[in-house]
Amino acid sequence: MIPGPAVLYVINRSVSDGRSIGYAGVLGIELGTFMHVLAATAGLSAILAASPSAFNAVKYSGSVYLVFIGLRTLTRRPAIIDASASSMTKAQAFRQGFIINTLNPKVALFFLSFLPQFIDQDKSSNALQALTLGTVFVICGFFTDGIYSLTASSLREVLVKGKTLPFVQRYVAGVVFVVLGLVASLAKIS
Repeated sequence: MIPGPAVLYVINRSVSDGRSIGYAGVLGIELGTFMHVLAATAGLSAILAASPSAFNAVKYSGSVYLVFIGLRTLTRRPAIIDASASSMTKAQAFRQGFIINTLNPKVALFFLSFLPQFIDQDKSSNALQALTLGTVFVICGFFTDGIYSLTASSLREVLVKGKTLPFVQRYVAGVVFVVLGLVASLAKIS
C-alpha cells in the first residue's frame, strides 16, 4: 500500500516549506477529512457510492487539481533556497490540504464502508455514534500526519545543506502530484 495524496502533500509541504507550513497542510487535510465524516454521517457519501456520475465528478475534480498542482510545481521558476523561508503561506497550505482531501472520493468511500461496521444498531443515535467515531479518526489522523510533517521537515535541513532541495521541490514533487492525479482518475467505486 502506498501513501495517498494527503500524506504525500504533507511530506512535500514539510520538506519544501518547513514544519509550520506542513502543519498548516495537516490542519487543512484533517478538516477535509472531517467534511467526509459529516457527509457520511448525513448519508451523503452513499450518493457517491450509488451514483457513478457523482463519484466521477468528485474524482475528476480531485484528479485535475492534483495534476494542476504538479504542473505548476514543475513549471515554476526555481527560487533561491533559504532554509528559513517558505514558498507559500500557512493559509495557502491549509487551503490546498483541505481541497486535496475534500475532493478525494476514496475518503468518502472509506468512511461509508468503515463507520457502519462500528455502529451499534441497538443504540438510539446512529448518527452520533458515526460522528464520534469519525472525529476520533480525524484526531488520530491529525497526530499521524503531524508525525509525517515533523519527520519530513527534519529532512529539509539536510536537503538545504546538500543543495538537493530545489530538485526535490520542483521535479520530484511535481512528478509525484501529476502521477497521483492520473492514478486518482482511474479510481473506481468498489
